[in-house]
Amino acid sequence: MGSSPLATQRVFLFGPFELSEREAELRKNGVRIKLQEQPFRVLVEASDHPGRIVTREDLQQRLWPADTFVDFDVGLNTAIRKIRQALGDEADRPRYIETVAKRGYRFLAPVSSPAAADVPVVQQGAPIAGAHRSKLPWIAATAVVLLAGILIVVLMTRRSPVHRVASLRRLTANPAEDPVLGAAISPDGKYLAFADPTGFYLRNVATGETHPLALPKGFNARPAAWFPDATHLVAVFDHAPNEPPSLWDIPALGGNPRKLANAGVRPAVSPDGTQIAFVTRESGEQEDLHRQYQVFLNADYGNVWVMKADGASPRQLTKEANFFGTPAWSPDGARIALSQGSLHPGAEGIDTHLLTLDLGTGDSHVILSVAGLGQSLAWTRDGHLVYPLQEPPPNQSDSNLWALPMDETTARPAGPAVRLTSNTGNVGNISVTGDGQRIAFIKLTLQPDVYVVELLDHGTRLGAPKRLTLDERQDFPFAWTPDSKRVIFVSDRDGVYHIFEQAIDQPEPELLVGGDEPLMVSRLSADGSSIHYLVNPKLGETSTTMRLMSKSLAGGPPQFILQANGVNNQQCAQFPATRCVLSQIVGNRLKLFPYDPVKGMGTEIPNTWVKGEANQFNWSLSPDGNTLVFPRKVGPSGQVDLRLLSIVDGAERSLPVKGMAVCGGVDWAPDGKSVWVSGKDFNDVYVLMRVSLHGKAETLLEEKNMILGWAIPSPDGQRLALWKASGSANVWMLENF
Repeated sequence: MGSSPLATQRVFLFGPFELSEREAELRKNGVRIKLQEQPFRVLVEASDHPGRIVTREDLQQRLWPADTFVDFDVGLNTAIRKIRQALGDEADRPRYIETVAKRGYRFLAPVSSPAAADVPVVQQGAPIAGAHRSKLPWIAATAVVLLAGILIVVLMTRRSPVHRVASLRRLTANPAEDPVLGAAISPDGKYLAFADPTGFYLRNVATGETHPLALPKGFNARPAAWFPDATHLVAVFDHAPNEPPSLWDIPALGGNPRKLANAGVRPAVSPDGTQIAFVTRESGEQEDLHRQYQVFLNADYGNVWVMKADGASPRQLTKEANFFGTPAWSPDGARIALSQGSLHPGAEGIDTHLLTLDLGTGDSHVILSVAGLGQSLAWTRDGHLVYPLQEPPPNQSDSNLWALPMDETTARPAGPAVRLTSNTGNVGNISVTGDGQRIAFIKLTLQPDVYVVELLDHGTRLGAPKRLTLDERQDFPFAWTPDSKRVIFVSDRDGVYHIFEQAIDQPEPELLVGGDEPLMVSRLSADGSSIHYLVNPKLGETSTTMRLMSKSLAGGPPQFILQANGVNNQQCAQFPATRCVLSQIVGNRLKLFPYDPVKGMGTEIPNTWVKGEANQFNWSLSPDGNTLVFPRKVGPSGQVDLRLLSIVDGAERSLPVKGMAVCGGVDWAPDGKSVWVSGKDFNDVYVLMRVSLHGKAETLLEEKNMILGWAIPSPDGQRLALWKASGSANVWMLENF
């Protein structure tokens, strides 16, 4: 079972499937099907030997080295099950993978290659079959083929121009713990400027030679855009989580940075280098992988401005704050293009469109309205708008590049958009060379999973988190079953988001609620007999109407509770309390209402509205149903503060969360005596804190290498279900597209 030096180039075609070892992808009729690494490798080995038995011993030796600490039998059985799920195969009636009892597996389907399948791959140093025969016939035949090929090339070059072959290659290879935070390719295409947690770097694109750029200590800037002369660039500097980012001019050959704007993000330099367009962020929160994870929510809520290249004469271009991505200048510098979104709750989150803005007249025109439009744009010199677009289910966690031809006179589309890339991950930070022949962009991959951790020593410390969900899809915990033995979570492992439950001692979940609509925010009812969950609009739908449904844990069909615009969250108290509360997003405000599973929604709860960005719309209802908790920032330091509001009498009080700069989630402990708060401290480290109602805040978990979302306590108070995510961010380059 040895492999050739070209093993990583193998591509296998069988039925409607294409298995590419080079791209590490399995596709069905052109649509990518996600498959974990180990099942993928097993499938490669099986399809490389069609019709032959691949023994379990061979697979163990090949794919499970002796020093691998894993149960081989369990691992292989799980891999085969995952393969059959991906192929739609059945063990008792196999079309692709046949189990050969006590021996191994046989791949049944015919396998071919997109190239000439009958041409053998010659291993380095291996003898060539028939080498002892006369070489003259072979040489003569080769000469005829070469002459014919030369003649064809000559004729073709006379009749039509030579077409470039597009290529995609990775420029950085940062590990998960050091993601690329910002990047831009120079106008001449020679250098890539990028930043990661270790520093700010310039890399020679041709040779890969990399040098750190000397910057003042503590100046942790990230590159955003080059000036046309390629001697300096604009960078964004995040001072602290409680301060707005600023814009700076940084010399590429070394020197002191110069501030251009006290507050700004997403800068774009005009083609002649005289102006900079940028977005002002309403919130001072830093941008990180957690924010970047959302396809469009990594746009910023604020306004678009333009200023001179030296920072002088700033003027506001947009009248109302909204979600804006990075502007892109037209080749003549007379217009900018913008991706803009209108927030509404749901699995997809944003209605998005692409518009152009005339800098002279101020007129704007929407040129494209499409769900899942990304935040970063580029306008090439030959008149193409390049933008990222989210993939449809089941690949909605990915986005890819598209190019829209533009009429230079009207700044309207001159034809249909064309796909440029087709691979995994989310696209951001697009930059293009001056000749438009190279596009650099960041590809972000992120995998949220459910982890379970035990509370030890009466809740004063945590055990080691154990990963519960073992797939490569997106999993988000929202509740526990009443017996505290199973976690209820939302996952897109079936394509769209469905609701699952999984026992803490089992490797696989069970489906609770499925269907063809995306589901989200699954919480226990007050008596614990059912779950209440939201049905979200499908990708592409512009409706903001959400349905709140109920499903008994004992089984049976879902039951309708109510529908309303903008619902984004709901929660019930614990028995014997019966109160349930939901929240609605109205513009940039959050309003809360009581609801009854039978009677529907009541009148607004007084004094509960919250104003701010979407990631600040967080709250939790106490177990007795009497108190709401909201996170907020207060004081000049920007420290997180918990606002406690009594639903009964309207009384308010505050709990400071000392040391926390950004809040990600709040959830009451089952005894109602404390609140679990997740977020970031002032050192930009993810933390989980327990805050008592007496104001004592304890940090029980620090997470430096992964993203920490929120913590859901079990009803018995002995465990937490955590949302943690791993991932990576690296720079890729597309050439000759």
